Amino acid sequence: MDEHAVEKIVAEHHGSLGGMLSVLSEIQAKYRYLPQDALHKVAAATGRSLTDIYAVVTFYKAFSLKPRGKHLISVCLGTACHVRGAPKIVEEFRRQLGIPPGETTPDKEFTLETVNCLGACALGPTVVVDQRYFRHVTTAKVPHILEQARQGFPQSGADVDERVFPIHVSCPQCGQSLMDAGHPLEGQASIRLTASFAGKMGALHLSSLYGNAAAAGDDAIPEGALAVLSCPHCGRELADGSDCPECGATMAALTAGSCAALHRCARRGCPGHRLDLGAAVRNVSPEGKGA
Repeated sequence: MDEHAVEKIVAEHHGSLGGMLSVLSEIQAKYRYLPQDALHKVAAATGRSLTDIYAVVTFYKAFSLKPRGKHLISVCLGTACHVRGAPKIVEEFRRQLGIPPGETTPDKEFTLETVNCLGACALGPTVVVDQRYFRHVTTAKVPHILEQARQGFPQSGADVDERVFPIHVSCPQCGQSLMDAGHPLEGQASIRLTASFAGKMGALHLSSLYGNAAAAGDDAIPEGALAVLSCPHCGRELADGSDCPECGATMAALTAGSCAALHRCARRGCPGHRLDLGAAVRNVSPEGKGA
């Protein structure tokens, strides 16, 4: 482990939005997992206890404490994908790679895992490889997906990768657009919401690219806090009563087009999201009654 590299990562994200999550994500991107020595270094550099850091690492499924391969393959086994043949997809990846889910190939090239939800139920069976979504996967497509990974994927982005696409959303209550071209993220207009926690309120900007968890805002909402997300126009809450597939927190629902809904986790820093096609948004009031 390069101690200077870890120190540099901590320094770059000190005091930034989602600081600890950003630090851990960048370290994992560098080493493909979170080495124990690196976590000790982060604790020393930030003044946070090692217990607190391990709590964050073990809470979010995206982090790993054991080495992963160069390419991470996640196969969804959620209900929608399961009934469409996802177990056969897992078995085909297992046969092609020679490893069961949860393991890494001997050459450290691939890690195979199964997840309960990838947030794209209407596109199932769904597979994500290196953060690239593959929809309606069949066993015949598995060798092609693996070959693409070996050869290297093209640069990600809405202009070069059709699996990464922008979504324009509006408030399900007042109908006004939530898009903010004045604060772009990843080259696209961001989704602007209002986030509040413990009497504090601030603006929150989310990436409008589906599959991208980038976010920006002020520090009014602490890292890991479960905020109340509302429309910046009418002020109404956007909670929909469903649970985040990543952390189990409340999801917020936004209208996407005429017959789709984009769900985003209300916990600061959590990448959880889901797109429902052909589903109307159903908002839930603070008392838990449908609006």
